[in-house]
Amino acid sequence: MNSEPQVLSLGGLVQYQDGAVVSRTLVKKSTGSVTIFAFDASESLSEHTAPYDALVYLIDGEADINVRQDQYHLKAGDMLRLPANQPHAVRATVRCKLMLIMIREK
Repeated sequence: MNSEPQVLSLGGLVQYQDGAVVSRTLVKKSTGSVTIFAFDASESLSEHTAPYDALVYLIDGEADINVRQDQYHLKAGDMLRLPANQPHAVRATVRCKLMLIMIREK
């Protein structure tokens, strides 16, 4: 992205693909990143951990996000904080788009 101000439509930044997870990084800095994902129905990201806190904002659709042994069902407009170093996984219950905001400490 360039350094000029831009109005962005979050839902239009990535397109759905059958049987796939598609991503597009909007910002990548030493202090964090912002990435948009589009999940086809039933697609997922397997359990993993990240060394930094993150925020997941569901733009469209619905998804289940597991954090440790707890499951959270998110719908469009919902946001979930993912604590650093905690195992988590994402599965789209229907097609969904989400924004992942990673917050890194210096």
